Amino acid sequence: MSNAPVDNSRRRFLTAATSVVGGAGVVAAAVPFIASWNPSTRAKSAGAPVEVDITKIEPGQLIRVEWRSKPVWIVYRTPKMLEQISSISEDNLKDANSTADQQPEYARNAYRSKKEEIFVAVGICTHLGCSPSYLSDGYQEIVEGQDSGFYCPCHGSKFDMAGRVFSGVPAGANLQVPPHYFVNDTTILIGEDGGAA
Repeated sequence: MSNAPVDNSRRRFLTAATSVVGGAGVVAAAVPFIASWNPSTRAKSAGAPVEVDITKIEPGQLIRVEWRSKPVWIVYRTPKMLEQISSISEDNLKDANSTADQQPEYARNAYRSKKEEIFVAVGICTHLGCSPSYLSDGYQEIVEGQDSGFYCPCHGSKFDMAGRVFSGVPAGANLQVPPHYFVNDTTILIGEDGGAA
C-alpha cells in the first residue's frame, strides 16, 4: 500500500467536467423537444392577419386575397353601386339589416363596411361553401334593377353589392364580413379589429 497523498483536485475537476458535459447534453436534447411544442410557421400563418395594399384597385374592381385558407374579396364600389344597394327593398332580402352574426359590429350598417366604397367579404357562399362569381356587368339578367352583384353558380344564390342575400335562394345568410381595419388610407389589415376607421 502506498502512503502517497490522494489528489482530490483532479477528481473534483473530472467530476465537474463530466457534470458540465452531461448538463449540456440534456439541454441539447431538451431544446428541440420543447421547441416542438410551439406551433409551426405554417400553423401561425394560417390564422395570421393579412395586410393588403389597395392603392391600385380601380372603382368597380374586385381583388382577392387569402386569409385563413379562405378567399377574401375587396371591392372598390362605385357611387352607382352604393346607390343600388340603397334602392333594394328590404322585402327582397333575407337579412336586410344584417342581424345575424356574420360581421363585426362596425359593419352592421346599410353598406356592411367601415368605408362605404370599400367592401370586404369572405368569398364563400353561405349555402354549401361554393365561391360566388362577381358580376360587375350583366347582373340585371340575374337580378332585375341591379347592375352588379355576386352570383353563386352552384345552386343559384344571389347577393347584392353589400353581400346581402336575396330572398328565394338556397343561401340562408349574408356573406361573412371578416374582422378588418384600415391601417391607413391605402392599407387594410384583414383578421384583426381595431385601428382607425
